[in-house]
Amino acid sequence: KLDKSFSDKGHMLKKSIFGLILATSFTFSGMVFAVTELSMWYHGAGNEVESKLIKQIISDFNSSQSNWRVNLESFPQESYNSSVVAAALAGKLPDIIDVDGPILPNWAWSGYMAPLNLKPGALDNFLPGAIGRWKGQVYGVGLWDAACAIYARKSVLQKHGIRIPTLSKPWNKQEFDSALDKLQGSGDFDYAIDLGMAWKGEWYPYAFGPFLQSHGGDIIDVRRNSAEGSLNGNAGMNFGNWWKSLFDRKLTPGTSQDGADRETGFLDGKYAMQWNGNWAAIAPLEKFGDDMLFLPAPDFGQGSKIGAASWQFGISSNSKHKDGATSFIEFAIQDKYLAAFSDGIGLIPPTPASARLSEKYRPGGPLEVFFDLSKQQATLRAVTPAYIVAGPIFEKAMADIANGADVADTLDAAADEINADIEKNKGYQ
Repeated sequence: KLDKSFSDKGHMLKKSIFGLILATSFTFSGMVFAVTELSMWYHGAGNEVESKLIKQIISDFNSSQSNWRVNLESFPQESYNSSVVAAALAGKLPDIIDVDGPILPNWAWSGYMAPLNLKPGALDNFLPGAIGRWKGQVYGVGLWDAACAIYARKSVLQKHGIRIPTLSKPWNKQEFDSALDKLQGSGDFDYAIDLGMAWKGEWYPYAFGPFLQSHGGDIIDVRRNSAEGSLNGNAGMNFGNWWKSLFDRKLTPGTSQDGADRETGFLDGKYAMQWNGNWAAIAPLEKFGDDMLFLPAPDFGQGSKIGAASWQFGISSNSKHKDGATSFIEFAIQDKYLAAFSDGIGLIPPTPASARLSEKYRPGGPLEVFFDLSKQQATLRAVTPAYIVAGPIFEKAMADIANGADVADTLDAAADEINADIEKNKGYQ
């Protein structure tokens, strides 16, 4: 009886151990194969090509590992920013967001975003405009950047005896003005240059702010945290007077420019030159071929400058899965995806390796010049939380001056309004 008792107890012990091992294996199996959901918001709803590219990256990432699954929700660009702000105030931001470069400092200051903790070297060789920084930390990285250039035709410049500028030797202010006067005086065109006044909103500070910076001013002096003396100082006044002269001399269409003329006026020969971005370069290339030129911005005294910083990926501050969100961003910035975006939507691939993989920006490609323009001339809009208010104020000032307003009064009023916002927000400290 004693032997049987020990035998029964041993059998029961074996069953208990086997059951424990089986239960543990199921537990560990569940842990290994558990997938954590990551929410992502994106501004590209309605853009079929862009949406397809983003969805492909997400699909590839989800298939590449078993720890994370990104779920995408897209918004129309027009309502995206307000949706993010509302969600931030309600504490309901997704894990991954995208943000327009000049807005990033405000969202970082507001506490919407967390600094990125990417692997060392992850951003080596990126164009500077594709990296979003605030207070010395990286908060965003973009899959592309954008650059502006002067669209012109070689035959037109040669006909009128105008030197063709280069990156190493752009037009100075006097040369640029002389070229405009010659082209306008020829009678061959309605206007010497189209600046794109029909486009409103962010185009004004993005496209025209660098002209102010090249004069030596800025919308806000971020070192002094003030627009006073920067927007309306001597450099600002020189810029403002030059800006007004363009419209007084009728060298460019004003604020009443028809949108259709903005799109096709250069192609149709109404405008001798055009100030435009790389995203619009294909149509004139197809029409004018080797006669088409993409020229650097003029140097107004402090170097040639063009706008920089487009949409970038970041992580919300309230994400509970920052490691997973970081893994996705590191996956998304592979050169093959940067090149795919460039091929799909025409914007600049932000690394030399991705440029070499792209159809249009590779060495010898038709848009190669834009990569060099972005690398050498790209200048960020004022990197400060105050920009979100200052940008629209600058836009209004530029439009008012174009419509005949006094330069000094307009720039003084704009500087006062910007500084009032800075003071209201206690210096955005």
